[in-house]
Amino acid sequence: MKKFNDTILIVTISIIDFLYRDLPIQRFWVLETIARAPYFAFLSVLHLRESLGLRTDSHYYLMKEHFAQTVNETEHLIEMESRGGSNRWVDRFFAYHLVIIYYWILVVYYSVAPISAYHLNAGIEFHATETYINYLWDHQEDTKIAEIAVDEMNHYIELTRAMEMV
Repeated sequence: MKKFNDTILIVTISIIDFLYRDLPIQRFWVLETIARAPYFAFLSVLHLRESLGLRTDSHYYLMKEHFAQTVNETEHLIEMESRGGSNRWVDRFFAYHLVIIYYWILVVYYSVAPISAYHLNAGIEFHATETYINYLWDHQEDTKIAEIAVDEMNHYIELTRAMEMV
């Protein structure tokens, strides 16, 4: 599944990088809109499992982590909105449709292969970190983006830890 995930990542990242090559704030907004979906999906599946009496030892920890990640990604989304990242209708259209598809794919993926779902999302968080760091090369004074880059790397680390727990 890792090769499948890597292929999906390469294709998706290439498309987003091409579409938003000269639009960093819009790219960040699209990425942050999409970034929340996995955590919503993970929480949905964990809640369903809990409701069915299928709670595991790591359940509570994972629910807390994924909720915190969702809140953090929402903070990033609000920051990008304040910078005008969602002003163009085409960006909203693209992100909103992609996030619906991505959410449902991850609900199914996490239900049947949670480690693979975490691996896919870790790859996305790693790419987000790289994207923010690349932006910082030309905008070193942007301390908020620097903070967000650190958050994204922390999400990557948390997802790696979650892979070991399931």
